[in-house]
Amino acid sequence: MGSVVLVGGGPGDPDLLTVGGLRALREADVVLYDHLAPLSCLDECRDDAVLIDVAKFPRGHQTGQDRINELLVEHALSGANVVRFKGGDPFVFGRGSEEWLACAEQGIPVRVIPGVSSSIAGPELAGIPVTHRGITQQFTVVTGHVGPEHPASTVDWDALAHFGGTIVILMGVKALPGISAGLIARGMDPQTPAAVVANAGLPGQAVLRGTLSSLPDQAAASGVQPPALTIIGAVTALDLPLPPA
Repeated sequence: MGSVVLVGGGPGDPDLLTVGGLRALREADVVLYDHLAPLSCLDECRDDAVLIDVAKFPRGHQTGQDRINELLVEHALSGANVVRFKGGDPFVFGRGSEEWLACAEQGIPVRVIPGVSSSIAGPELAGIPVTHRGITQQFTVVTGHVGPEHPASTVDWDALAHFGGTIVILMGVKALPGISAGLIARGMDPQTPAAVVANAGLPGQAVLRGTLSSLPDQAAASGVQPPALTIIGAVTALDLPLPPA
């Protein structure tokens, strides 16, 4: 029997892959990868390694999670050392725990190599710290896949509207207008500083700054597309100067 390693690739810059993650790729017999992982790191794999694209493009090519689980199990049971190469961190909205459980149910050894999560790295690469002494001592990370009024949302938007710390929203580009309106309707100040960071850490990184009320229109006018994250809170106004590109 083989094994499975869940590798977090970080926000996309290959320099942010951990040493352990790089070692796992070099030792892998099979790699299942998605499009948010730093794909240039696949060049480090052995020539005889099997590379399988299991990307989940929004409104495009999809590999269902059940099928990904099946592939991990099939290859590991055949004796292969399998790497599941994911963007960000496997356990931050990455379904890594689902993949772990699917393998563990079949008796397959599993371990995880954490990745740099875009929830922290994305803001800081844009010059926005998620905490800052004298401004906020807390931050939270939520999914924005659906907005506050959607029945599938389990986020406590009422609590977030009065949170007082930094809010980082992942996967919230499409739902941004509803998120903004929902937080304002629940009592958050419309003038709360806010920003969108797209393609964090990559050559095409873009940063939009505004307020909770203005940001949706700014993002729409700029044509922001995933991957992007939203930061809401007073730290967004700090605007730490970034080095020249």
